[in-house]
Amino acid sequence: MATLAGLSAAMISQVERGLNDPSLESARRIAQVLDVPLFDLFRGATEHETIVARSADRPEIATAQRDWTVRRLAPLNPAIELLEGELGPGAVSSDAPRGHPSSEVILVLAGTLQLEVDGVTYLLHEGDSSSYSSTLPHRFVNPFELPTRFLMAISPPSY
Repeated sequence: MATLAGLSAAMISQVERGLNDPSLESARRIAQVLDVPLFDLFRGATEHETIVARSADRPEIATAQRDWTVRRLAPLNPAIELLEGELGPGAVSSDAPRGHPSSEVILVLAGTLQLEVDGVTYLLHEGDSSSYSSTLPHRFVNPFELPTRFLMAISPPSY
């Protein structure tokens, strides 16, 4: 797995034993090798059909600089994933656009977001939304001086 993810065996071992938290990029690589959505790496087991997600217990992933964070807002659901993202000034969600097998809807809560989908750039302001096939290469960019916050609904879950 380490070779496929481009990580050291020692790093994988430390993550498995809870001694090290992977960076966002490392977690993405591990999820890709395992062929699971990124947040599945943080999923806890459940015994009930009705699940309550407490705001204080929301799983979050972030870059080392914390200029790009994503939090799961709702309990794990096999049909849809609800996430809140924050992108700091000058930050990007990934170095290069990437795709995954889902559909996405995004709603900008605060600030302005530059959405890149399949080589086309869309500027979304507070209250604007967009839907697109996330199988197309896409990413979020914030070239502005203020942070931006947004909601994402992804179906089926694949983040």
